[in-house]
Amino acid sequence: METPAYAPRPPALKRGRRRALISLTPLIDVVFILLIFFMLASSYLDWRAIDLNSPAKAATGASAEGALLVEIQSDGLRLAAEELSLDALALRVAARLREKPNQRVLIKPADGVSVQSTVDVLDRLKAAGAANMSLMRGGQ
Repeated sequence: METPAYAPRPPALKRGRRRALISLTPLIDVVFILLIFFMLASSYLDWRAIDLNSPAKAATGASAEGALLVEIQSDGLRLAAEELSLDALALRVAARLREKPNQRVLIKPADGVSVQSTVDVLDRLKAAGAANMSLMRGGQ
């Protein structure tokens, strides 16, 4: 009689050695501790804030006479009804601010203009030196 190439293990040897179970609980605990650590160690504050006059303060403040009006349209920017690029607008406002440092700048976004476009203009004007900015209600 021929012996088989594969011989099954005797039943006594199968029962004698058990496979160790790996628990995932310590791994999950470590992951949660790391998550809490990084959440507490991170800063979610954005320090780049843009100060705008609230509508109540703007109404009681100086009139719009003599202020620069920047209109943000979906097709571009306008300063005193003249179409300009963002760079040209910043240069014009910076030149005007050298003449009159407390120049008031009114920003009027049109309906449908994204908030990001408005924030980009506000950032650029602030970098140009505009400190007295007011945001007007958009639309016609």
